[in-house]
Amino acid sequence: MIEGDGEPRFVDPIRAEITVAGAGEGPLAGTTVTVKDVIDVAGVATGAGNPDWLAHAPIASAHATAVRRLLDAGATVFGKAITEEFAFSMRGVNMHYGVPRNPAAPGRVPGGSSSGSASAVALGITDLGLGTDTGGSIRVPASYCGVYGLRSTHGRVPTDGIVALAPSFDTCGVLARNGELLRRAGRALLGATAPEPEPPSELIVAGDLLELADREAADSVRAAAGVLAQRLGASMSERAVLGKTPPSDLADAFREHQLREIWAAHGAFISAARPRMDPEIAERFESAKALAAWRDAGAPSPSGSGLDFTSARRITRELLDALPPGAVIVLPSAPAGATTPAEPADTRARLLSLTCLAGLAGAPQVSLPLCRAAGLPLGLGLLARPGEDETLLAAAARSG
Repeated sequence: MIEGDGEPRFVDPIRAEITVAGAGEGPLAGTTVTVKDVIDVAGVATGAGNPDWLAHAPIASAHATAVRRLLDAGATVFGKAITEEFAFSMRGVNMHYGVPRNPAAPGRVPGGSSSGSASAVALGITDLGLGTDTGGSIRVPASYCGVYGLRSTHGRVPTDGIVALAPSFDTCGVLARNGELLRRAGRALLGATAPEPEPPSELIVAGDLLELADREAADSVRAAAGVLAQRLGASMSERAVLGKTPPSDLADAFREHQLREIWAAHGAFISAARPRMDPEIAERFESAKALAAWRDAGAPSPSGSGLDFTSARRITRELLDALPPGAVIVLPSAPAGATTPAEPADTRARLLSLTCLAGLAGAPQVSLPLCRAAGLPLGLGLLARPGEDETLLAAAARSG
């Protein structure tokens, strides 16, 4: 939130106080988790980051499956965490509730939209943060706050009891203060029962995606990938992974499909309730409304990239299908460290060009806090084939 004097209001990340005891035993016994305020916890209304939405929201009568899985594994829920409005941003600023503090980068944003969940972990308020990731909403705050994060394979974690944003891309994931805890929490969230796999045996650094990052950030990713390869006993190479496809074209196709689904999910409420919203988010909803109208009229893509959603999804899935067994793609979780609340104009475009690959492919990705740039934390991203979440969790557990 930017107040009248132009200064941000940094706040603690808990929007609603509630405690739900977990099972007495299990892999997460003795841990605490804060839940992003788009995910239902029985006994409290889900606010979706917007007080006008909250005013219409019923008290949740049941836990979302994601919450229930962590409770059953022993974690105790402590609070609903601030999120950006409707989970529709990656910055971490909420004009109604404030900016959750980022202790790893004081005076800078925590990233979003799982901003409060990441902030709570970074501050040591809770051990874990439960969040969602549609276009980067776990990976970006994990990167900015210097914590571990998992975006799960699309469909691996049920999304019942979660406010939708863009269902083709919506996933549920978790943030943690260390890699071993991420492994345990991730497996509980996934409902994993199979024996744990080996970590990746090959790291492929995506040279073309590094070009989206600041130079110091790209150098740090290369160096951290080398260290991680040694820890895992893995080989490492660097090459362009997208061929002749510009990352920005993939991002445009992702964004257009996302906007259509966002308007389908929330257009009726926005039109009827006219909720108070951050001007930037209100503008995005207007873009979503306009895009829906263009599509209804049979108009061509407004981006002009010429790459439709089906083609973009095919390109990213073929990229991952072609990986050698045991290989993962290494990329920055963000193009740089945490920004100030007045985000640079090109940051969102570069972010989406990095984060859209997992969304288009429905693939899992972890962010490991192994890099630094300009004195700020930066996540090392590992992207795997759909369904290989546990392989990424094994890498996280052995990362340091």
